[in-house]
Amino acid sequence: MPRNPNAERDNPCLHEQELSYKCLSKHNYDREKCEVYFANYNNCKDFWNKVRSDRRARGIVPYLPPVEERSNIKSEYMNSKPTNV
Repeated sequence: MPRNPNAERDNPCLHEQELSYKCLSKHNYDREKCEVYFANYNNCKDFWNKVRSDRRARGIVPYLPPVEERSNIKSEYMNSKPTNV
């Protein structure tokens, strides 16, 4: 459980962040060995920043959706994403 009780609510990429920290710790802070984790974390941040920006533009409050709605939002995005053929 995170130290900050609001960490999951405030950071939709908490899991990805923790995985990147664990990787760094495991590999003696050799960043090259954890590049995949960093890329995943950055992709997560980019995605949720777009969601936040879109909700703000539409006037939907809160700008960052509640924790219980996030999996549905990710699923909707993955289903609506065009496939590259």
